[in-house]
Amino acid sequence: MVSSDFPVAAPPTTRPVWLIIAVLIVADIVSSIESSMMLVALPRLIEAFDANAADVSWVITAFLLVAAVSAAICGRLGDIYGRRRLLIILLLVSVIGSIVSIAGGTLASVVIGRAIQGVSGGILPLCFGLAREHLPAKRVPTAIALVAATAMLAAAIGGLMSGIIIDNLDWHYLFVAAGVIAIVAAAACLALPKSTIVARVERIDYPGAVLFTAAIALILLGVTKSATWTWADGRTAGCIVGGILVLAAWIRWELRTDSPMINIRMFARRTLAMSMAAMMSVASGLLGGATVVLPMIYINPTGAPVGLGLSATTAGAIGAATTVIAFAAAPISGRISARVGSRWALVVGTGLGIAAAVGMAALNATVVGFVLAAMVALLATSFVSTSLPNLVVEEVPAENTSEMTGVITVVRLTFTGVGTAIVTLLLSLSVVPGTQFATTTAFNSVFAFIGACCVAGLVIALLIRPRSHRTSAVPAPTPAVGTEA
Repeated sequence: MVSSDFPVAAPPTTRPVWLIIAVLIVADIVSSIESSMMLVALPRLIEAFDANAADVSWVITAFLLVAAVSAAICGRLGDIYGRRRLLIILLLVSVIGSIVSIAGGTLASVVIGRAIQGVSGGILPLCFGLAREHLPAKRVPTAIALVAATAMLAAAIGGLMSGIIIDNLDWHYLFVAAGVIAIVAAAACLALPKSTIVARVERIDYPGAVLFTAAIALILLGVTKSATWTWADGRTAGCIVGGILVLAAWIRWELRTDSPMINIRMFARRTLAMSMAAMMSVASGLLGGATVVLPMIYINPTGAPVGLGLSATTAGAIGAATTVIAFAAAPISGRISARVGSRWALVVGTGLGIAAAVGMAALNATVVGFVLAAMVALLATSFVSTSLPNLVVEEVPAENTSEMTGVITVVRLTFTGVGTAIVTLLLSLSVVPGTQFATTTAFNSVFAFIGACCVAGLVIALLIRPRSHRTSAVPAPTPAVGTEA
């Protein structure tokens, strides 16, 4: 058995461990709810503003673009200037986004408000950094697993909350609820210990921030809009290729500057680089693929080649129940990370993903069989979503925790979009003539894609070199003379 790779101690604090973890979970709930709350509201916005679906979809796209950039940049800024302070700022800015969406009275104002809300994408990496900064080493893996898994649970809660509000109230109340939750979370964050980080005097890498923002925005825009624009549209290829070129220019700049926005030299570390590669793979398959086909198969009529004919309410209830079970498994992933290393938690997750892909292909004719396969898929998602941030935390210095977990969050968001686009394309390649339903062959190709992504993730996990009997890549943070206000 290998020993934990996490810091051997944390700065002394009078706050109970359970309180710190609870506050971090509450903060993470804000980001997760805001990311999912508008999905069921799109038809209502189309009606309210007499707009088309393509225009209204910008309330999703605008949030996603800002969230991806915020995850990396705010993670870095939190490492430099103090994570607690920045976390509270992001929560309050997201409240401003809700106010703009409510008060504007136009679709454009809702899109702008959602873009402002997107800064909450930086919350998760800040929570990871705060967990490492303030918790005892033996509690860090489980805390990170719980915070990471909260995203799954809160997304389901957000969808349920949105459905109830849309069915009974005006869509404006979605933003009222989001704003209230964010205010409560910001107040709760005052209970966190003051940071031991002393604000460092560093030149902010503005060119790097601009290039990174442009690159990620272009790539994500091309990927997320591919279903609307189609892959044959020049705008799709233009955005993706342009984004890749800007990303290459950003990498060159970051390697030349003395104070980079993101220290990409750290990717020379084998474990860190392979963790990012594993995230690319599993995000494309499990996060991007399974999340598309599961609700589709639930709701498709029994007369379709693949469909169970469930009502939306029943499908939602099954989704919520299986998500709760997956969340409950998060501490198991954390304990595996603490006892034998996060590499093995990732091995378990990708192995479950392979089993889920086989199960979805073989058991989609019955509700019970497919629900069991879906449950395995969500358990796999829970394990990979919690083990990969822990792998990053094991590898990087404490002062880079939020920065690098922010990067892996960007990778997750980007490749989830890539996986969704690929699965949508695969399903569109073979449909029953005269209908919109994909054939069995199309669904089998999706299951094969999900399985292949999990196999790739498993191979990468097995190639990661386990640390042997050493306490940490870096020493634990020590109390500083000056602290964050």
